[in-house]
Amino acid sequence: MAPSYIQETNIQEIPLAELLSALSHALDMAGGEPAGHCVRSCWIGVHIGQEIGLCESGIWELFYTLLLKDLGCSSNAARICRLYLTDDLSFKHDFKLIDGGRAKALRFVLAHTGLKAGLAERLRTIVKVIHNASQITLELTETRCQRGAEIARKMRFPEAVAHGIQNLDEHWDGAGMPARLRGAAIPIYSRIALMAQVIDVVHTGNGVEAARREVRRRSGTWFDPQVAVAFDRIALRHEFWDTLRSNDLPQAIYALEPAQQVKTVDEDYLDDIAAAFAKVIDAKCHYTNGRCERVALFADMIADRMGFSAERRRFLKRAALLHDIGKLGVSNAILDKPGKLDPDEWTAMKMHAAHSEAILSRIAAFHVLAPIAAAHHERLDGKGYPRGLNGDQIVIETRIITTADVFDALTAYRPYRASIPISRSLAIMSESVGTAIDRDCFDALRYAMGSLDVTLAA
Repeated sequence: MAPSYIQETNIQEIPLAELLSALSHALDMAGGEPAGHCVRSCWIGVHIGQEIGLCESGIWELFYTLLLKDLGCSSNAARICRLYLTDDLSFKHDFKLIDGGRAKALRFVLAHTGLKAGLAERLRTIVKVIHNASQITLELTETRCQRGAEIARKMRFPEAVAHGIQNLDEHWDGAGMPARLRGAAIPIYSRIALMAQVIDVVHTGNGVEAARREVRRRSGTWFDPQVAVAFDRIALRHEFWDTLRSNDLPQAIYALEPAQQVKTVDEDYLDDIAAAFAKVIDAKCHYTNGRCERVALFADMIADRMGFSAERRRFLKRAALLHDIGKLGVSNAILDKPGKLDPDEWTAMKMHAAHSEAILSRIAAFHVLAPIAAAHHERLDGKGYPRGLNGDQIVIETRIITTADVFDALTAYRPYRASIPISRSLAIMSESVGTAIDRDCFDALRYAMGSLDVTLAA
């Protein structure tokens, strides 16, 4: 059997803040933002919360609302690409910069719609988008906000955090979405989070004074005037900006979580978080609903047949759930393309494996899983990616995930073809045994599928 990477040792409990700060970089990718956007927004927003006098428990809830504000961001990516014929990542990044004015909104649509389409198709799409602009924006916002709130609940956060995420795009003057809430009816965490994300986007692009001007300009329309005044006081503190720009910001963020509210993550909670982020990944593509869970299930069935202990199977399942987390950094214009990818698109697609490793490597509890997850497109013959590993360089856990991933890709429905029956899928896979797929893993999968057929027929 191929060498193993996972050791049968339990993790030590780790701070929840550290874990989710690291995972928030995946949400930055999904939102088309530079790495660290959610962490920087957290730094900004918590200081605003402290400045307006939120209690300790309120700061704790605000802290996680800010880190997880983009949990639902992947859920509207495919629709953005279909509606606007565009790259969802640049669309999302630039959309945060418009202030809702009709002239700016029109310029945004013209600048982001159908740029690679033919002239006639582009014009038809622009007319359709402009004609249905309000409804489209409402549906996209509602999908993202509701999905984010649902995932926050699955991660065991209180309703206040879920509501903070769900109402992120409401505006003080009632012109926001999705519920058109106005003034104090908007949860305070949402009011702060909206302002914090705008401050980070503007500051990252144009500096401190531009961010201050933008907050003043939107005060009373987008932003709660009292919260805007609180930020203006914070903005006078040089150390606030120095830390925001510092490489030490992650450590500073951990220190913001109220001491009496510090929460650690045990094995069971870590499983829940991995499962929750799998839902973020699956939401990226409209045809991959449940894919990460299915790959994890198939991987677990293979590992069980191969005699893995319960603890090794648990570690493997987490790696399988998160193996495609790097796809959050790839545009749906590429992920959902029905035809063959061009060379540039294929290069961008292959980067998802490196993105997965980069994200998971940030997390102490997932560090050992990072190279396992990132290598699921490696091949035994050395023709895979991202590193071109071959033979015994590919550990058994990766071989299992690869086998499960290929099996799900074949048996799942795709927009351009129906799902392939299990027997036919196994026949197709058998042709790659020894070159792309490990024989022991394939035999274990085939046995597991045979046992499943017997169970279902009984």
